[in-house]
Amino acid sequence: MAQGQQQLQLHIMAVEDDKGGNSNEHTSVNNESKIPQGRKFKWWFLIATYIFFALSGQSAGTLLGRLYFEKGGKSKWIGALVQLVGFPILLPFYFFLKSKKINPTTKGPSVLILALVCVTLGLLITGSCFLTSFGLLYLPVSTFSLICASQLGFTALFSFFLNSQKFTPFIINSIVLVTISSTLLVFQANDNSEGTSNTGRVSQGKYAAGFICTVGASAGTGLSLALTQFAFNKVIRKKTYIVVMDVIIYESLVATCAALVGLFASGEWKGLKREMDEFEIGKASYVMILVWTSIAWQVFVIGAVGLIFEVSSLFSNVISALGLPVIQVLAVIVFHDRMHGLKVIAIVVALWGFVSYVYQHYLDDRRKSETEDPNASEAPKESVLLGRA
Repeated sequence: MAQGQQQLQLHIMAVEDDKGGNSNEHTSVNNESKIPQGRKFKWWFLIATYIFFALSGQSAGTLLGRLYFEKGGKSKWIGALVQLVGFPILLPFYFFLKSKKINPTTKGPSVLILALVCVTLGLLITGSCFLTSFGLLYLPVSTFSLICASQLGFTALFSFFLNSQKFTPFIINSIVLVTISSTLLVFQANDNSEGTSNTGRVSQGKYAAGFICTVGASAGTGLSLALTQFAFNKVIRKKTYIVVMDVIIYESLVATCAALVGLFASGEWKGLKREMDEFEIGKASYVMILVWTSIAWQVFVIGAVGLIFEVSSLFSNVISALGLPVIQVLAVIVFHDRMHGLKVIAIVVALWGFVSYVYQHYLDDRRKSETEDPNASEAPKESVLLGRA
């Protein structure tokens, strides 16, 4: 974690220095992410770091969240809260950036604008986390993770309206395939052996409720990612790492407060002591599961927001979709989830969609490199279609 933060700090210095020394090349505030010309290794190493954070945080957070319900946890608001409350671990890094006063001549967004953005995103994230918790309560991890792949389609849809996301045949193919991979699960038999909870097998009604809530969580996540990109491009109109950290910290604070209100308003807090006492693997394990779930989701937040900042919200979602096979394999090992034929087909289709998107991103990156090459006078002057939205 500390090593990853150090790498982020080194990149911040490079980006800010580049912005300060090449102001003529960075006057536009449109939706293109400007990348230094000498980025080839450095930029891809940073992206790889973000991808690792996103995938590892997502996998660990999802599995630990399911383990909480599997071993006796019952509170859906606690399941939502642990996805949000870990943001204080980012504060040392945040204050370190503040103390460096990087690029102090650049004026940041007003307090009112920042507050509006953080409150809106924070409340939306709270709702998504609650629906996620509801889905994990009634669905096995393998089914849950496949349904979550549908957030790629939701993000693309919202980005089309909010961020003028342009589509190519490969991108459309990717969205359709990943969406189909989760839709396939609707047609599986809703046998009770597929859905389990801490009370045993769940009814078809609860299974359906878990399915619908997970789809709702995917839609909410897709909207929050698209709105995050929109906020940086159109509202805040400034994309530096300090501003990104401002948004992460304050929206997490808002979301945490909202989840606490939900916890107390619902009355679930009254049963927490009994829940801890009756937890199957002990009180210490109960606390450690909640703590490490919080940390895992904050690692995911760093990776996901970093990918939005450097590439796009759609790419961030595609990376989340890449975590499907990892979560699937771990779910089979840890929770003994059944891996029947329909799930295998869904995984293959989701991976096919991911590869389709990555290939389009490769084409766009190569096209951009050709247009920026001063020796490539005959290179076509096409704009990058995707990956910098």
